[in-house]
Amino acid sequence: MSRPTATLIGFGAVLLWSLLALLTVGSAPVPPFQLNALCFGIGGVIGLIWVAATGGFGVLRRVPLRVYLIGTAGLFGYHFLYFSALRLAPAAEAGLIAYLWPLFIVLMSGLLPGERILPGHLIGGMIAFAGAALIVATGASGFSAQALPGYGLAFLCALTWASYSVISRSFGAVPTASVAVFCIATAILSVPAHLALEQTNWPQTSLGWLSILGLGLGPVGLAFFVWDIGVKRGDIQLLGVASYAAPVLSTLALIAAGIAKPTLTLVLAACAITGGAALAAWASARADRLSSG
Repeated sequence: MSRPTATLIGFGAVLLWSLLALLTVGSAPVPPFQLNALCFGIGGVIGLIWVAATGGFGVLRRVPLRVYLIGTAGLFGYHFLYFSALRLAPAAEAGLIAYLWPLFIVLMSGLLPGERILPGHLIGGMIAFAGAALIVATGASGFSAQALPGYGLAFLCALTWASYSVISRSFGAVPTASVAVFCIATAILSVPAHLALEQTNWPQTSLGWLSILGLGLGPVGLAFFVWDIGVKRGDIQLLGVASYAAPVLSTLALIAAGIAKPTLTLVLAACAITGGAALAAWASARADRLSSG
């Protein structure tokens, strides 16, 4: 598989994550960790069926235990920290801090063998982050000292996902089928978190159940498989910058569903994110041309 093809497949995760907010709204009143258990359970089971149909479970037995531990820590750790941060801090501010993860991917990926950070990656990442900030911080009420624990968890959340994505790059020989085990383990760990922190609520309508199924198939299922392909075989810096498209696309999905309204902020954010991603793509393409002579 070529590097551009893997990058394009990885961007499929960003497109799927853009549906996360819309489907999460549709899944109400199911609380976060219960939703986590259901959706990751669906994604993991679908993944195991795919593994059985394509290569058999023998490929999973050859994956080192440390890979399963790191993968599970990435998926479960990110969601645990994210949901906990939103419990302790205003959603807009915590979400803005959590959305540092694409920029962290750009910065941390420079430590990987054969990778280097280019000025275009850094400038593009910062421009794209400014665009994402416009989306996430709209309606923010200002940072509060009482919410500092939540802000700290949101920062750890960003570091967790960036670290998982960059470390996955170093496990390039590990088959993507291993993600099915990450999902199953995350679903299992979400059950005690739900029982300890939440009250059980089930969907009240068919729309709620369809939303949960959609989450398990897409944003909390297939997305992690295609993201794994992208970060292992594609342009990880470009994927990091392009990931800032998620909040814009998510807002567009909410507007299309009639849940949100179009604003000037959305237009400005879209322009900033598109410009930042284009700059990063230009930097990557120029580097590839120079390296190939």
